[in-house]
Amino acid sequence: MAAGASTSRSRLQMDYETAVFPHTGGYGPYNRIAVLFSWFPNFAVMLNLFSDVFYTLIPDSYHCRPDPQLLPATFLLSNFTRQKYLNLTIPWVNGTGLSHCELFKYASNTSDLSERVHREKVSCTQGWEYAHGAGLQSNFVTEWNLVCHDYWKIPFQHICFMTGWILGYIFLGTLCDWSGRRRCFLLSISLSSLLGVAVCFSNSAVVFLLLRLSQGAMLAGVFLSSYVARLELCDPPHRLMVTMISGFFAVFAELILPGVAVLCRHWPVLQAVATLPLLLLLSYWCCASVFPDSPRWLLATNQIPQVKKSLQEFSTRNNVCLQEEIYPGEVLLSEVDSVYGEEGHPHYCSVLELRRTRVIWKNCLILSFTLFIGTGIQYCFSRNLHSFTSNFYFSYFVRVITGAFGCIFICFTVDRFGRRGMLLLSAITTGLSSLLLLALTQYLHGGLVLVLSIVGLLFSQALALLSVFFASEVMPTVIRGGCLGLVLAAGAVGMAASSLMELQNNGGYFLHHVIFASFAVLSVLCIMLLPESKRKPLPDSLKEGENQRRPPLFLSRPNRDNLPLLCTRPAQLDCNPENYSRLVSATRKMLTKDSLPYRIASPNHTPLLSDGEMQGQEDEPLRENES
Repeated sequence: MAAGASTSRSRLQMDYETAVFPHTGGYGPYNRIAVLFSWFPNFAVMLNLFSDVFYTLIPDSYHCRPDPQLLPATFLLSNFTRQKYLNLTIPWVNGTGLSHCELFKYASNTSDLSERVHREKVSCTQGWEYAHGAGLQSNFVTEWNLVCHDYWKIPFQHICFMTGWILGYIFLGTLCDWSGRRRCFLLSISLSSLLGVAVCFSNSAVVFLLLRLSQGAMLAGVFLSSYVARLELCDPPHRLMVTMISGFFAVFAELILPGVAVLCRHWPVLQAVATLPLLLLLSYWCCASVFPDSPRWLLATNQIPQVKKSLQEFSTRNNVCLQEEIYPGEVLLSEVDSVYGEEGHPHYCSVLELRRTRVIWKNCLILSFTLFIGTGIQYCFSRNLHSFTSNFYFSYFVRVITGAFGCIFICFTVDRFGRRGMLLLSAITTGLSSLLLLALTQYLHGGLVLVLSIVGLLFSQALALLSVFFASEVMPTVIRGGCLGLVLAAGAVGMAASSLMELQNNGGYFLHHVIFASFAVLSVLCIMLLPESKRKPLPDSLKEGENQRRPPLFLSRPNRDNLPLLCTRPAQLDCNPENYSRLVSATRKMLTKDSLPYRIASPNHTPLLSDGEMQGQEDEPLRENES
């Protein structure tokens, strides 16, 4: 208990945002370089995430490969054209063309090939022929013929891939809080690169599925660790813009992916190209300065030797040298020593600490809910795009462009109107668009349905982006990785919900739409319970996270509770407490150093009189006066 109290008291005395960060150069040149290198992992991760769209894309047109064994013995292929041959061997399905899963079987002794003769329908025996669709010429579907009876393996593969992301967010988020942002990042990037290369050599659908599941878990660790490290290197005015620029890196990866897929043509080549940026990121092992560990996290977990080394590096690379320092660069370290001691005992936390919190747990639950809605409801809007046109590239680029406009919307509004207000607006617009489509689709013109779908898609992506950013700001540093991992895992569950619908052949689409539209309306009430983090310092300890309070919905009059007779003014101090603390810390550091410019030495000769004799001589005049 005493150790916990001293730790809490130390964190109150040594506030990172005001007492440490400005003295290391603030958001200086070195911080900007580290942030720049934290954007590249986002590009690599999103390239691997959205390549799954092309791996599981079903060709627009495919049918069974004709089997000569099912035709009469007297049949001569040379007497028929290609189209007539297909009409004789494959049933025709009204509205869809040639059957995807059946062939005609003729009696062996018949010579009549007209429609009047009895023909038995059987399943495909020689595989399938596929028309070249969008992007790749061969992918996960065409490689292992995952159509007809094996169609369920396609959405199941996406569910497994998202399951890997869920597990990675949860476990690697906790590892990010225990071992640090840099170690978690390096471990994740190494294993994701290795697994990405292994996926290229998959020889069966099961092996492909398991490797993609494992790679998804590692990619989640790369995204999470780089996101948290980037946020903790920024000051409040730059946090939003730095995070949104990383979102534009993701948009750029999505934009170039169709062109890359067309050039690669085959899925192993596309997988190799998507893995190449991950392999390049392995260079972060060799250069620790491009992805340093977060000094904020080191200080919050009481790792004093590592904190001092990190602060020295940031101060040096940001070219900071305070004028009032006797020994440049050491006053800040002296303050750290005076508050925490020379050797601190590291104190790590995990997401299990949420059991003893109330405000942090509430914030985590609400933002997980809003992110789940933002990712899950996108399927409802995207499906309307598919019904408007069957062109794959139309729906793909509409989704990408709305994501880009979602980032732009957040950039221009969130710092002005606040996180909570814009999250509320995004949830209201998303829910309203969904309810209108749910109730009035059959009565609205096709163009209006398209507009509502695009608006809903834009604000649902803004809702998802802002939920992640909001969660990273309100979660305390000691458990930021684990809590943000829980929030992102909820978002991955929402992304997997669309595959659950496809697994049932869209049988529960209407129920899916009703549930998410209802959730969007319910989230409006929940968002009002969140605090506001605009331009506020990041909370570091659990106590700081618990002290976050919900601001009033409507601004009250400033003098409403000001009673003049009860108004107390703080005492005016003649001296600056911060400068006095610096002077005391520097003096203590000087007096405890061995290498001082001077040393107070004790005299080498012995005194002429001992202490007792001197005391006796001082007492004699007193006795004479008394007598």
